Amino acid sequence: MSLSLSLEGKRALICGASAGIGRASALQLAEQGAHCILLARRAERLESLKAEIVSKGGSAEVLVGDLDQRDATVASVAAKLSEGSIHILINNAGGPKGGPILNAAEDEFTVAFGRHVLAAHRLTQTLIGGMKEAEYGRIINIISTSVYEPIPNLGVSNTIRGAMASWAKTVSKELPPGITINNVLPGFTDTERLSQLKKGRATKNNISEDTVHAQWLSQVPEGRLAQPEETAGAIGFLVSPAAAYIRGLSLPVDGGRLKGI
Repeated sequence: MSLSLSLEGKRALICGASAGIGRASALQLAEQGAHCILLARRAERLESLKAEIVSKGGSAEVLVGDLDQRDATVASVAAKLSEGSIHILINNAGGPKGGPILNAAEDEFTVAFGRHVLAAHRLTQTLIGGMKEAEYGRIINIISTSVYEPIPNLGVSNTIRGAMASWAKTVSKELPPGITINNVLPGFTDTERLSQLKKGRATKNNISEDTVHAQWLSQVPEGRLAQPEETAGAIGFLVSPAAAYIRGLSLPVDGGRLKGI
């Protein structure tokens, strides 16, 4: 049995690859040898990422798509299967806006459910045949620590992340040997989304962004924000042959912030 971290000969679809953890994941998987299919809405950012991967000796291609436009995006992904199986799927989508759950409109839930759960479900359905044929598959969902502990003022996000984790656990019971699904739960990570949330919380509470930042760090034993590359490192392990016996796991990458065991 191989315990290698190498992804040579594997093809990976990385959703939300234009920024943050998605971008870092693409760089990580390319470094491990995977051919990366970079999916997001912003073509210029994807082309820049592709150029960076290629400059480092990796292999990548750009696929512009929007997870809110599932029919078109799934069709574009399905077309890529004519070139061979896609062995690795990274489900990663932008989170809903913040706010108390009791203030949320119905469409905030339906849009977020579609972007996260339904998009992941349809992409998995599209790719699972090739994974079975290759006898190798890795599905990773980038979710949130709110799966274990709801985060204040992120009502819709907390709800959808929980649904995503339950979907993944259910799928893990149905996948054949050699194909796994796991969730990675980022904590406070230095990304564009966190900056947006910080600004929103500061405005809502009439405090400075520095104060919000300090409040967050006070909850983290490591005393700092995570870098996207650190979360990507965990993802790189979970999609490798070395992680073949890990299935249905929700792994926090949070600097020790969660209080539960």
